Amino acid sequence: MRHYVDTTEPVGSKTLVRRFGLEASAATVRSAMGALEQRGLLTQPHTSAGRIPSQAGYRVYVNELLPTPGAAASQLERELGSLGLQWAALDDLLQHLARRLADLTGLLSLITRPQPPNPLLQAVRLVASGDRLLVLLVQGQAGHSSLNLRLPAASSTQVEMLERWANTQLQLRGDGRIAWAQLPLELHSSGELLRHALDQHQQQAEHLKGAAIAAGLGGLLTQPEFQQSTSVRPLLQLVEEAPQQVLQEGGIWIGAEHPNHALHHCALVQADYRSGDGGLGHVALIGPMRMAYATARAAVRSVAQVLERLLA
Repeated sequence: MRHYVDTTEPVGSKTLVRRFGLEASAATVRSAMGALEQRGLLTQPHTSAGRIPSQAGYRVYVNELLPTPGAAASQLERELGSLGLQWAALDDLLQHLARRLADLTGLLSLITRPQPPNPLLQAVRLVASGDRLLVLLVQGQAGHSSLNLRLPAASSTQVEMLERWANTQLQLRGDGRIAWAQLPLELHSSGELLRHALDQHQQQAEHLKGAAIAAGLGGLLTQPEFQQSTSVRPLLQLVEEAPQQVLQEGGIWIGAEHPNHALHHCALVQADYRSGDGGLGHVALIGPMRMAYATARAAVRSVAQVLERLLA
């Protein structure tokens, strides 16, 4: 496995004996490799070639044979241990960490923003000031956001009644939604303004929820497995348009284990983290199945741990 990861060349028995100083003949090693091939753990690209790990072989390696992470993973852990919250915005921090992950591993890194669980709208507060309407949205103790709208003059007298009606709707339904079909006729102008603003706010929130900070595309494209555009295009399209479909529960996904076909020639190594308000985020590395799994797993775990520490 180590030799194939380093060289991308199928491995022969003589190569293994010579590189690792095995106390066995090349014929003995060749026989053992044949047995592993029969079990589906190795495969032979063509008759005269050496062997390479199969998807099942990678899974056995990850589950049972992972070595201690290398020096690069230890260096990253030490570096992150002294990291302070020095960024003005969360995205700046995530971009820095995504770049460090990509630089360390040569893989494509993805980090999502922490998303709070069930951020249901609980209450609405409306404050009119001249021709402006301040809308405060309450989504639990840690979930507050505001909108600043232009208020038509004819709607200023409706603000107080609209607030009472909207909050009554939220209390009765309990699902964070407002039954706009039941909006009283006398609140139509201000109510339509608020409905449209809430719809846009929800759409923006969904977009941010699905988005991810990515880095390392250049390094990924240098890998032999991604030299052909037909192999890399579906993956890049998925990462750009629907990264939430890339990320699964934390762990390691190899080849066709991943439910999305675009990753069936890749491996995904992921760790999850939580922010102080209970929000869930993900840290992941994507690359060829031929990757240094121990280093990749240690690296994503280190980044997840530092994010939990900084966002606690």
